[in-house]
Amino acid sequence: MNMKPFRIILSCLAATVALSFTACSDWLDVNTDPNTPSSTEATVQQLLPWCEHYLVYAYAAQGYRAQFICQALTATSRTSREGNSAQWNPSSALSTTPYQFFFVGSGPNLNDMYDKAMAEGAYHYAAAARILRAYGFTLMADMYGEMPYTEALGSSLTPAYDDGKTIYLGCISEIEEAIKLLGQTQKNGAPALSEGDSWNGGDVDKWTKMAYLLKARLLNHMSRKGNGKYTEGKYDPDEIIACLDKAQQSNSDNTVLHHEDVEETSGDVLFGDPLQASPTFSNAGMSGGAATRPTQWLVDILTNFNGKGI
Repeated sequence: MNMKPFRIILSCLAATVALSFTACSDWLDVNTDPNTPSSTEATVQQLLPWCEHYLVYAYAAQGYRAQFICQALTATSRTSREGNSAQWNPSSALSTTPYQFFFVGSGPNLNDMYDKAMAEGAYHYAAAARILRAYGFTLMADMYGEMPYTEALGSSLTPAYDDGKTIYLGCISEIEEAIKLLGQTQKNGAPALSEGDSWNGGDVDKWTKMAYLLKARLLNHMSRKGNGKYTEGKYDPDEIIACLDKAQQSNSDNTVLHHEDVEETSGDVLFGDPLQASPTFSNAGMSGGAATRPTQWLVDILTNFNGKGI
């Protein structure tokens, strides 16, 4: 029996299979999903609003949940997360959401946004990245204490822990860098801040005033460190006043976040909560909902402050 024709057929089949695998590989190489851009493809205009969204949600979750520990709010259920917190018996779920929203949703993208913005000469985006980092890391430090900062959000799987002084002074330095970047003119062709900014609509003056206010707030957190220069980790009231003089002076200077009360068919990828609703509502209205109550202490403060009828 002549085997040569069979060898030829087998060779042709092998070549066809090889070509098919090559074609599939090439197809996968060029087909990218525009709805899920990678970190290398996402623009600074796409990164900024989502970093803002996740940072606000982290801050809102922390603010809402902390009010139970501070006895401003309580809950009708004594066994719920909120009810346990009001009894100073917090569950592990109390602080996970702020951590997740910053370290999963916002923080990892801020370094990419800063590097891209600096490379493009989009200095105002780089400034926003620095402000959001400082805002987020001080929020985390206030909640969790010592934690990675200098090596965080990088390539290390075991980043070193930093103390509060290192984190605070580092964040203040980031704010100061942001203020300088906001004062620079962006390079020709760099995207305008208004294209991606959901906080201030691209208003550089509002960002600058917000940066000075955040710096003053962080400096004021060091009130128990003894008077001295803030650069040495001391309480510096003169620098606080100087920052406040450059911060918001009227309601027209304020950063205002706009949200919509609309029904949505999809939600956030982390928790499924609505994207357009206020994060404060998502925490207080949806999570606590009808179970949340103001305490008598809070009511008394709001209706008769210090017994003076104010």
